[in-house]
Amino acid sequence: MGTEAKPSPTALHPPWYITAGIYLLYSAIVLRTLANESIRPLLPAYLGIEGAYLLMFTLMLWRTPHGVLWRHVYFAIQSVLVVGGYALHPKFDFILILLVLLSFQAVLILPGRAGWVWVATGSALTATTLMIGFGALHGLALALMPMTIGIVFPAYLTLMRQIESGMARTQGLLAELQAANQQLTVLAEQAEELSAIQERNRLARQLHDSVSQTIFSISLQTRAAQILLQREPEQLRPQLEQLRSLSRNALEEMRRLIARLRPPQGEAAVGPTP
Repeated sequence: MGTEAKPSPTALHPPWYITAGIYLLYSAIVLRTLANESIRPLLPAYLGIEGAYLLMFTLMLWRTPHGVLWRHVYFAIQSVLVVGGYALHPKFDFILILLVLLSFQAVLILPGRAGWVWVATGSALTATTLMIGFGALHGLALALMPMTIGIVFPAYLTLMRQIESGMARTQGLLAELQAANQQLTVLAEQAEELSAIQERNRLARQLHDSVSQTIFSISLQTRAAQILLQREPEQLRPQLEQLRSLSRNALEEMRRLIARLRPPQGEAAVGPTP
């Protein structure tokens, strides 16, 4: 069974200006109820219905239960309250505006398509009750305005949610890219350091091999010079010249390789400075 998407905690509480607009519209309904002379005998009943609606609306807005089933029960009770209020005096159709607020709240606290099911239910109840009370054509004409508002408000809320969700994903991706960039920078520095170490090791091996071979040649030439000194002293000079050449070449090779082993300018040199 797939997991059901849930609105984020912040999405359950709209911004203050939207909340103020919701309660301002509710206040307009209450004032319209108080000002309507035709429903004066039914005023206690209407105020009771509107008070119960406000209490449940506020509790659901700020203390939303975790179970989705309880939310559906809440919307069913609220819808019955509004339609029941309309049934008390069908000419007082202004009370159906409460279904608009209910549609907005449905998208606010119900996940995914469930909220839009109640938006469609609110629109259908508005159209049906008005068509019954005023006739098909006149009732439908009266229903179009609240039905439109009941769809536009939830659509606006859904769009704002998608924008906020997109911005949150973008910020998350940006943070991941920054972290990846820092990691790549560290890896590049490590790779550069490793490459330098490998190059120095290669030069050190080359220095070792070259010097070892040259010293071995110098050792052979020195032994040959000792033999010539005892047997043929007159041929010692060329041998000494060759020995001198080998020593000079060995010294130059050592200087060249040691110079390449020195750290680049700006790096800390290893060992004491001369």
